[in-house]
Amino acid sequence: MFIDTHSHIDLLENISEIIENAKKSNVKILTAGIDIKSNRKILELKKQNPEIEICLGIYPTETLKLSEEEINSEIDFIRNNKNKIIAIGEVGLDLKENSPETLEKQKENLSKFIELAKELNKPVIIHSRKAEKECIEFLEKFNYKKIVMHCFSGNFKLVKKILENNWILTIPTSVKNSQHFQKVIEIAPIKNLLCETDSPYLHPDKKFPNEPKNVIESYKKISEIKKIPLKEVEKTLEKNYANFFK
Repeated sequence: MFIDTHSHIDLLENISEIIENAKKSNVKILTAGIDIKSNRKILELKKQNPEIEICLGIYPTETLKLSEEEINSEIDFIRNNKNKIIAIGEVGLDLKENSPETLEKQKENLSKFIELAKELNKPVIIHSRKAEKECIEFLEKFNYKKIVMHCFSGNFKLVKKILENNWILTIPTSVKNSQHFQKVIEIAPIKNLLCETDSPYLHPDKKFPNEPKNVIESYKKISEIKKIPLKEVEKTLEKNYANFFK
């Protein structure tokens, strides 16, 4: 089984077809919420398609649009649906879309989701764009090991810090044309790797939209760079997933 550990299939129009394509390609889908609306939409998708796994959270930019009361209410909503989810996410810090002045507020919001993940004993899916160093230093304060660094684009000193913490790095399908993620594959032990599409984004051939069935491109690149048979990569990452998410 191939596993797409991070996608947003609720953003796609032909969701039933996308799920069927994944089934035919032996791909398991994990899809993540980014706001109040999408959290409810993917819960409904899970109800209709029990074979997919879902993660609930609020994207860092979206948290800045909400009051503290609204964030706390959504955390209660996630807690009440804890048996339907596999992880908390997508959450994190972002300094590309947001100004540095928002960083402390973003950290305050993120801390609530980390504490929720610890309470529920579930992995947390972390977004860290343009705030990679700040994000790692902040996460280390919580002494929590179930951390997945989604599509991590920070420098290799920070990549090594992630590996020292024994967190997971995901390899997106854009690795096909990305020297950065090819280098991540080279230096990271396979026990610290999982794969993702970030559908509908990060298509392996720079097209749009991407979909979960394409996650095999990430597996192929791991196989190629680490000189490991594709079947062995598939089995090893399935074991990584089982150990980390179960």
